[in-house]
Amino acid sequence: MSKAETKIIPGTWVFPVKRNPSGEMTKFKARYCVRGDLEEMDVDKNTFAPTVAWSTVRLFLVLFLILGWATVSVDFSNAFVQSKLDKPKWVHLPQGFVSPKGKGTCLQLNKSLYGTKAAPARWNKTAVEGFTKCGFKQSDFDPCLLYKKGMMVVLYVDDAGIGAKDPADIDKLIEELRELQFELKKEGNFNEFLGIKFDTRKDGSVELTQTGLIDKVLEAAGMTNCNPNRIPATGPLGKDPDGEPINEEWNYQSIIGMLMYLSTNTRPDISFAVSQVARFSSEPKQSHATAVKTILRYLKRTRTKGMIIKPTGKLNLDLFVDANFCGLYNTEPHTDPNSVRSRTGFIVKLSNCPLIWRSQLQTSITCSTLKAEYNALSSALKTLIPLKRLLIEATNHVELDNGIRATIWASAFEDNQGAYFLATNQGITSCTRWYLNQWHWFWQHVTKDGVGPETVAIHKLDTLLQDADYFTKAQSCEPFERSARVVTPLHHHPYPCTFASSREM
Repeated sequence: MSKAETKIIPGTWVFPVKRNPSGEMTKFKARYCVRGDLEEMDVDKNTFAPTVAWSTVRLFLVLFLILGWATVSVDFSNAFVQSKLDKPKWVHLPQGFVSPKGKGTCLQLNKSLYGTKAAPARWNKTAVEGFTKCGFKQSDFDPCLLYKKGMMVVLYVDDAGIGAKDPADIDKLIEELRELQFELKKEGNFNEFLGIKFDTRKDGSVELTQTGLIDKVLEAAGMTNCNPNRIPATGPLGKDPDGEPINEEWNYQSIIGMLMYLSTNTRPDISFAVSQVARFSSEPKQSHATAVKTILRYLKRTRTKGMIIKPTGKLNLDLFVDANFCGLYNTEPHTDPNSVRSRTGFIVKLSNCPLIWRSQLQTSITCSTLKAEYNALSSALKTLIPLKRLLIEATNHVELDNGIRATIWASAFEDNQGAYFLATNQGITSCTRWYLNQWHWFWQHVTKDGVGPETVAIHKLDTLLQDADYFTKAQSCEPFERSARVVTPLHHHPYPCTFASSREM
C-alpha cells in the first residue's frame, strides 16, 4: 500500500448542544469527528456542497401559503455517516476507548464521518441521488431545490423542508426514502428551519423570528438589560482613522457575524445599519462599537418581532430599488475613494412577501445621481430576472393550475426620473453611451407588461412609496417606522402590486 493509502487520521470528540429558535436547549450530542485538516487528498478534489438560498426557502413558503399545501420538516439522522466512501480511510481509536487488540489499534472507515474534507459534498450527492430515485428533479437555478408533480423539497445539508398538495404523498416519500436505507425523522410542520421559527398568526400570515439569536447577541455584548432604541442607525458611518480605539469586552467580529445572519434572514430593517458596521470588522474603532450598540438597543426593543409573510394570492415579483448618491461624503476622509461611493439598496417581493434584499456600497464610483440610480437598477435586475426564471421553472414542474401561473409577472419600481426614462426609452446620448458595457445589458428584457419568462416591466414610483429607501440611508424615527412595517396603502396605484413593506414594528 502507498503512503497516502495507509495514513491514519486522528480525530476529536465534539459535544454540541442543540437549541431551538427560542434559544432553549433541546438535545445534547456527542460526536466523534475526523481531523480533516490533517487529511491528504487530491488538490482538485471537489469538496464543495451547495446549500439552499434563503430566497428559495421563502419562495417555497410563499407558494405553499398561496396554494394551501401541507408542509413538514425532515431531519436526516447522522447524515454524513449515511454516505459511502469511494475507498476506505483509517482513523485513530477514539479517546476513551480501549481495544482488546492492544495499543496501536486503528479503525477502518467504510462510510463517511464528520470532519472528513469531502463529507459535505459526498452527503449532498447521496441525498440528491435518493430524491432522484423517488422521482424528483433538481432545479437548474438552485441545486438544493427539487420537485416533481404536486411536491417540492428544499434541502440544507441534513435538514429538508417538504411540501405537497396531498399530505399522504409526504408520508409515501418518507417511506420510500427509508426503503433506500436513509435514516430520518419527520418533525412535524415546517415551523423551524436553521434556527428560524415560523409562527402562524391569526390572520393566516406567517412571522419569521430569531428570538434566540437576538438574545444570544445581546448576552454576548453584555446588553441584555440595555435601554431600547427606536432606530438601528443614526447616520452615515465612516472609517474614523483618528478615532478612539475600541474599548469593549465583547468580540466585534463575532457580534457582526451574528448580526449579518439576522439581517439577511428575518430582519431586513437592520440591513443598512449592519452593512455599515460590517465594513470595519478588520480595524474597528470605538465609534463603530457605538454604532453596533445602537443596533443592539433597537433589537432589544423589537426582539420578538420578525418578517411577515402574507401573500396576496398572485405570483407577481416586485423589485423596489434605490440609491444614495455619495452618501459618505464628509464622513470618510476626502483622500479615500470610499468617500464618494454611492450605496445600492433593493428588495424583491413575491406576492408582496420579501424574497431577497440587499444594502451595499457600489463597486464603481458614479458622478451623478442618475448614474448611481441606474447602477443600482441594473445591479438589482441581475437578482430579479433569475428569481423569475426559478419561479417559472418551479411552477411548471409541480404542474400548478394555469390560473395561478398566469399571474406571474415581474415589475421594477424606480423613483428617479432620469434612470426610469433611460431604462424604458433606451436612448443613447453622448453622456450615456459609455454605460453600454456596464449597465445597459437588461434592455433586452424590458417590456410593457413583464409577463414573458425573462422580461420585466419598469414603472415610475413616487419617492414616498419607495420600499427600498431604508436600505440606503439612516432615517429618523417616523419615516423609518413608516417604511419598515406592514401598512395599508393610503393611495391607489395603477400597477399590479401592493406598496407595503415587510416589517411590523
